[in-house]
Amino acid sequence: MHGVSVRPRAERDPMGYIGAFCEALPIPQHSDRPQMSPESIHRIGILTGGGDCPGLNAVIRAVAKTAILQYRIEVFGIEDGFQGLIEDRIRPLSFRDVSGILTRGGTILGTNNRCNPSRWCTGFGSDGAPIFSDVTGTCMDNLRKHRIDALIVIGGDGSMKCAAPFVEAGINVIGIPKTIDNDLYGTEITFGFLTAVNTATEALDRLHSTADSHHRVMVCEVMGRNAGWIALTAGVASGSDMILIPEIPFHESAIEEFISSRMNGGPGFAIVVVAEGAVAAGGQQTIARIDPTSPDPVRLGGIGNRVADIIRARTKAEVRTTALGHVLRGGAPIAADRILATNFGYHALAILLEGARGRLVVRENNVFSDVDLLVSAGKQRLVPMDHALITAARALGTSFGDHELHRLGTRGQSTTV
Repeated sequence: MHGVSVRPRAERDPMGYIGAFCEALPIPQHSDRPQMSPESIHRIGILTGGGDCPGLNAVIRAVAKTAILQYRIEVFGIEDGFQGLIEDRIRPLSFRDVSGILTRGGTILGTNNRCNPSRWCTGFGSDGAPIFSDVTGTCMDNLRKHRIDALIVIGGDGSMKCAAPFVEAGINVIGIPKTIDNDLYGTEITFGFLTAVNTATEALDRLHSTADSHHRVMVCEVMGRNAGWIALTAGVASGSDMILIPEIPFHESAIEEFISSRMNGGPGFAIVVVAEGAVAAGGQQTIARIDPTSPDPVRLGGIGNRVADIIRARTKAEVRTTALGHVLRGGAPIAADRILATNFGYHALAILLEGARGRLVVRENNVFSDVDLLVSAGKQRLVPMDHALITAARALGTSFGDHELHRLGTRGQSTTV
């Protein structure tokens, strides 16, 4: 991986992509970290930060059960992410507390995506502007109060950014990559993503039949923030006709040309999946609202309606819009995410007891390893333009809202169908 120090901890899975989820990968016999005895770590704390996603409980279960059963380490749950660390809402987790939660969505600890200890909103000024304070010291006092030796932070780039000051202050933090957006720098996949893709694909499949029946254009907006992983993967899985992602700015003329060809000389319907961060060439992202008290104040949303308006105005086609929104975050994790989350949780404990400090558990090239948490903090992993799914989708006639599709035809013929 370019720019990231990766330490492989397992042999490549011979079963390939699917086998990476289904086969527990062993700890190597020889680590480049000093080995620690279980007695070196007496208590660990776990928190889930940022938005919720399927698989959080699976990770909590894996971390806690491994700690309790294998090493007799005490486990403490921190409620509602970093907010619970600020407000000293920290409680013991027993074996019973984490039993039977593998299949449950959400998180038994609660979470919060509006809290950064380095920039905590403590009130509002006379002008209504939020007042921020750095309460990192309070959090560290609470960790010391409960005699917590290491902190397991389950989250995405925002949560790792929140955890960075603790690492720099000497607190031992081990990160576990979580987000449905799959956009955390340093890992090829995050748990929760595959379940979100499965949910989006099922929704797009249902829109397909009604679009065909009514000869309509169905526009479906999905989450993803500044990355198009959900839209791209679900779009390909569902056979969507047009996929609009933030990494490829769209052109209204290209949308008009493609949709017109499908409605007038093709099947007579179209499925368009739009990532919430998608943007027109030379334009700006569509913002639903601004939350000034949040570490990430921008809330994207509404691009689906804008794209529908473009299609309606330029083609006169009948268009309907669906925004899946938080539906993608909810529900039980699919089997692949349960296994991925379990592997991440187990590996977090494994590297902690190997002597790791300030590391993020990752998977790269189907191998579980770990990288410097500070390298990943606050960075997003976007879809590369040469990604295999983009190439394959274009070859099958999928449009990305640019004019590239029409240059793929042979013998002067367009590949638009």
